[in-house]
Amino acid sequence: MTRGRFLRRSGAWLAGLALAGAAQAATAKATATLADDARAQRLVLTDARLTVNGLGWWAEEKPGLGRLPQRLKAEMPPRVWALAQAPAGVRVRLATDATTVALVAESSAASGGTPAHVTAIGHAGVDLYVDGRYLGSAAPDAKGKLVKEWVVGKTAARRELTFYLPYGRALQIGAVVVPAGATVERARDFARTKPVVYYGSSITQGIAASNPGLIYQAQLGRWTNTDFVNLGFSGNGFGEPALARAVAELDAAVFVIDYWANPPAQLYRDTLPGFIDIVRAKHPTTPIIVTGPYYNPSEELPGDAGARQIEKRAFAREFVAQRRAAGDRHIVHVDGLEMLGREQADGLVDARHANSLGFYLCAKGLEPALRAALGLPAAGR
Repeated sequence: MTRGRFLRRSGAWLAGLALAGAAQAATAKATATLADDARAQRLVLTDARLTVNGLGWWAEEKPGLGRLPQRLKAEMPPRVWALAQAPAGVRVRLATDATTVALVAESSAASGGTPAHVTAIGHAGVDLYVDGRYLGSAAPDAKGKLVKEWVVGKTAARRELTFYLPYGRALQIGAVVVPAGATVERARDFARTKPVVYYGSSITQGIAASNPGLIYQAQLGRWTNTDFVNLGFSGNGFGEPALARAVAELDAAVFVIDYWANPPAQLYRDTLPGFIDIVRAKHPTTPIIVTGPYYNPSEELPGDAGARQIEKRAFAREFVAQRRAAGDRHIVHVDGLEMLGREQADGLVDARHANSLGFYLCAKGLEPALRAALGLPAAGR
């Protein structure tokens, strides 16, 4: 090869490298994320432009996302306390004219695995709703990191954004990120100033909805434009007095007592009256809704499991009737079969927990009583 030919080839090769480098740089610039943009606005949970909903003790505990206050830790069963660290029912809301938004978060227990009957998104991830409609979801990676960017609109216009946090695993929010220059303000207030407070079991907590935004309280919250606090504890809704006292600390629009799933029938009989008494002592006229067991296939099979279910269903109905006869006109009963009945058994994921369809059915079944308790008109759907 002559020296001239070598130089010509070398020059072409170097020029090719330069072009490739320029292309790579352009691609990197084009794919740079909002979360990496040093000019972007990074909103932490205590930013006045964000609203954190679903935490009954937020003013006391912020920026922590635990569902029970630290001062009650010694009074709580250890398992209840551990479960309370998952932000079930918690929402982070804002209004912005940005067309893109990002979330930076981290799961505190990435190695914990995901139970077979739930999804990674429901258990550990987030949903994003825009103006009350689902837009997308994200889950942490194998190391527990969650960094996700969404396009939320075509043009700049005011939109209400709601992030629904996971029901099964603790999540720390690093920042909600919006572009520099975007307007950010607090989301609109709910129709009622007080939240609906739910106490119960894993079903109340949200297991096993496919998405955090599909637990039954979240659906009811969107339908009625009301806030809610989720105090469901998987496998640990036993109606202990300590939990009743915690529930009674909250100034609720309505209390929904939904813990029929965990206790044996006799324990349910023993604890429900005292639980209601503790709540009633502080809230003599606040509406209370007591739900009974929804359908379980075991009711039609040999063994004691179905009989216990039927017994608890009858007791919940009889207990509320007795209280109303004794003069408490602010307590009502919703039969679980109105929430998920025998013909709706495909709303179950493991013959016990509701799937997303099941939670929709539960929400529909509870909605009339909840609307009446809130003083809202019947659903127009």
